[in-house]
Amino acid sequence: VQLVESGGGLVQAGGSLRLSCTVSGLILAADALGWFRQAPGKGREVVAAISMTGLSTHYADSVEGRFTVSRDSAKNTLYLRMDNLEPEDTAMYYCAASDDRIGALKLPRLYQYWGQGTQVTVSS
Repeated sequence: VQLVESGGGLVQAGGSLRLSCTVSGLILAADALGWFRQAPGKGREVVAAISMTGLSTHYADSVEGRFTVSRDSAKNTLYLRMDNLEPEDTAMYYCAASDDRIGALKLPRLYQYWGQGTQVTVSS
């Protein structure tokens, strides 16, 4: 199983990025998926999660209305569209997959598979 994130980078405050997570070795249509982030000196926190069907999503309060999570099972890819970025969004972003649950999962411990991360840096 392999999850590979891409799309991170350096952007000015107010800008946008779209992260992608390409998954191999799993049937993505059967998995709950999520995006997490970790800033230096802080714990890993959920950014957005999406259920197996895509009908249920969860967003952290800090990104609600600015970020959008989506999935394309045909392409085995998870996306995170990030708009109106703020310096506080600076972190390493990770995608995760769970193949034994179907909901929009907020807890890191519920995911079995993780990518290596992609860095997002927002300058003020």
